[in-house]
Amino acid sequence: MSLHGRAGGALSGRRPSDASWKGATVLMSDSNEVLVVASKIKNHIKNQGDMKTSASVLQALSDRLRSLCDQAIENARSDGRKTVLDRDIP
Repeated sequence: MSLHGRAGGALSGRRPSDASWKGATVLMSDSNEVLVVASKIKNHIKNQGDMKTSASVLQALSDRLRSLCDQAIENARSDGRKTVLDRDIP
């Protein structure tokens, strides 16, 4: 289990501090892990709505993405494919 930040160096398995978290991409499969790039989400919300982003938003988005991916996997599997395509995403 590792996190990869901007420099590509592995961080420890624990959640990084907010300073080191900025721009990090999490590459883990645990159901509690964040799947989105925090800085990108925060920038989008700030630019579109001039609002700040609660940390719980990142987990909620990750949960939604996990669910969408699971549905897409099932759609591809029911089509007899081992590749998830954009059309598999509900």
